[in-house]
Amino acid sequence: MAESVNIHEAKTQLSKLVAKAAAGGEVIIVKGGKPVARLVPLAPTRIRKLGALKGKLKIPRDFDARLPVEVLVD
Repeated sequence: MAESVNIHEAKTQLSKLVAKAAAGGEVIIVKGGKPVARLVPLAPTRIRKLGALKGKLKIPRDFDARLPVEVLVD
C-alpha cells in the first residue's frame, strides 16, 4: 500500500521519500487532504546499441528502381 504524506512533510523529507520510491515503493503526496502527486520508481531505460542489425539486412541493388514514381517526386 502506498504511503501518504502531506506536502509540507514531502518538502522536508524529500530525500527519504525518493529513496523509498527508488527501492520500489510508492508515495502519495496530499494537499488539503486530497492527493495531488504520486512518487513512483522509474522503469529502467534500455540502452539502444547502434548498428545492432549491421550485416543482417540486405538492400537489393535495384531498390531505387522499384520505388513508385509518387515516392520519388518531391
